[in-house]
Amino acid sequence: MLSFKNYLHFLTIMSLFLFFSCQSEIDEQQYSTQETITKSSPLTTYLQRVAMVKTVEDNIIDQSSYCTVKFSYNVTVNDVVIAINSTSDYQKVRDNINAQSNDNDIVKIGFPVTLIYYNYVEKVIGNQSDFDALLATWNAEPDLLSKINCLTINYPITINIYNSLNQIASSVQITSDRLFFDFIKNLNGGQFIALRYPISIVGANNSVTTISNNSQFENAIKYAIDNCPENSNASLDFTQVITSNSWKISYFYHETEKTSNYAGYTFTFNTNYTVTAVKSGVSYNGTWKTKIDNGVREFEMKFESDVLEKLDEDWKVFEFNNSQLRFRKNDGNTDNDYLYFEKNN
Repeated sequence: MLSFKNYLHFLTIMSLFLFFSCQSEIDEQQYSTQETITKSSPLTTYLQRVAMVKTVEDNIIDQSSYCTVKFSYNVTVNDVVIAINSTSDYQKVRDNINAQSNDNDIVKIGFPVTLIYYNYVEKVIGNQSDFDALLATWNAEPDLLSKINCLTINYPITINIYNSLNQIASSVQITSDRLFFDFIKNLNGGQFIALRYPISIVGANNSVTTISNNSQFENAIKYAIDNCPENSNASLDFTQVITSNSWKISYFYHETEKTSNYAGYTFTFNTNYTVTAVKSGVSYNGTWKTKIDNGVREFEMKFESDVLEKLDEDWKVFEFNNSQLRFRKNDGNTDNDYLYFEKNN
């Protein structure tokens, strides 16, 4: 439940958002606290990943989803030099690789080239040795939560902003992925934002969808993560991943963010479906289980101690990899709840 002070704070934010929407030439619309997000909100982090540089298309050349090679440049495949001037030229590389079965199919990049990282940073790489060193660094920590593919935002979009630090309200129009990525990167902890709906997105097979609220946007992102082959982690087994490491809570939201309540806990999920949480030498025992229901992986844990009872929910797996577990819960009446684990190094 919101305190009276927080309630007044939210009323201020909402009245300012409504004021700015009324001033807009776009149709007036209503906002609720559920549509207001911050830099650390799950939807914000997912939207930034939608706006990342598309890096998977040239993986056949650079073998990395951390970057893409900036046009124009040359590659050599089986002694054939191929000019790469656009995305359509990637097919020439595939065709050459598939032409014969008794060649080595090694793709050699003609250095120097400029790499564009997933976060729009550009770096000139002068030779193969420097490039190999870069790949080795990335491969040492391969679990970057990378770009969410098969979902494109139709720009421009408008975002209302309220800065609680100086009590100034404003709005900004975003016209590209690059500007959206940088906008989110530069948000500070005191800023509240609200996307001005409707927003049009393009999914797989060029299907166009109109998004009317935050929940619909998050569901569209979830659909893209699960169904786009470029986002697939089908090779990972959830049970194997969760039992192969110990974990700590990196984000927990239930009515408000409560991550700090679980600082210092280490969670170990065992193959016999028991779980142990340890903090300052004190152990808390419980059980866990997982299943697939209507194509959605569910996850549940229960602890004997009241200290951890808020974690005892029927969670849906939003996404996971070898170092991140992300769960979501929605009962249809309130904000989504979120529980994120990260690998305990």
